[in-house]
Amino acid sequence: MIKIVAVTEDNQKLNNIAIADVDFSQYKWWWIDFSEPDSEEINQLDTALHFHPLAIEDCIHSLQRPKLDYYDDFSFFVTHAIRAESLEQREIDFFIGGNYVVTFHHWDSTEVQQVWDRLMQQDDLTGWDEYRVFYEVLDKVVDNFFPIVYHLEDLINQVEENPEDKPMDVLLEQLFDLRHELLRLRHTINPIRDLFYRMLSSHRLDGIRERREYFADIYDHLMKLSEMVASNREITNDIRDNFISVNSYQQNKVIQVLTVITSIFAPLTFIAGIYGMNFVNMPELEWKYGYYASLVVMFIITVGMITWFKKKGWFG
Repeated sequence: MIKIVAVTEDNQKLNNIAIADVDFSQYKWWWIDFSEPDSEEINQLDTALHFHPLAIEDCIHSLQRPKLDYYDDFSFFVTHAIRAESLEQREIDFFIGGNYVVTFHHWDSTEVQQVWDRLMQQDDLTGWDEYRVFYEVLDKVVDNFFPIVYHLEDLINQVEENPEDKPMDVLLEQLFDLRHELLRLRHTINPIRDLFYRMLSSHRLDGIRERREYFADIYDHLMKLSEMVASNREITNDIRDNFISVNSYQQNKVIQVLTVITSIFAPLTFIAGIYGMNFVNMPELEWKYGYYASLVVMFIITVGMITWFKKKGWFG
């Protein structure tokens, strides 16, 4: 679907324009939105708007790395939004010329729709232009990252506190899933942060220089998000190491208990093994108190070894 709005010199909106009738020189500025376009609508990027073939190719082959390309009469931006439910990256492309902005996305972008609805509700469009639309969409995209990061932080805290007393193998599985999601977020946020750094450093984007404080504010948000993701990954590292340490400690305690039991029963088994042999010439077998004497010896050995292990701190 293609939506078009043109703004006149007196800041009036016109949105009943067909793509074939677009003339960028006719109005103050334009916004054309390609939302989930079919192949025929995609062809309009070339036949009606005459954009560069390489930029059109980048639109067709989605999930390019966020980037900025300069062409003769327009700048081309690739940015990424993200779905909160699946953390799936979604690409939004921008063509920005002297008095127009063209947004292109293969999916229904809530961020673009929110800005479009806001623009349609505005009676006074003073202060709006192609770079204002660009800023508003990117601001919505970046703001939508924060609830995702906060939600992952809450999940990490639940894993660390373990209020439901889940077994450690379940907690480790959840922890590795969270680390994977944080990694996906980092792969989305950091390239957009780098794109903003390049935009703010560029001397060819007059519209961004005029609104530098606004785009710098988005860049600050991206820096904060990047630091939050990195910090949360470090926290998951600490939790993972703690889990592994606790697990190793518990295993060592089990091995220690088994070692103590084995050490105690080893001499008892030795005594029982000797007097369990069926040799004829064993004088103790004929002794009246031999059975009771062997039990007393075993008891003394057991008590003595337990006392010695306690002094060594094996039961501490």
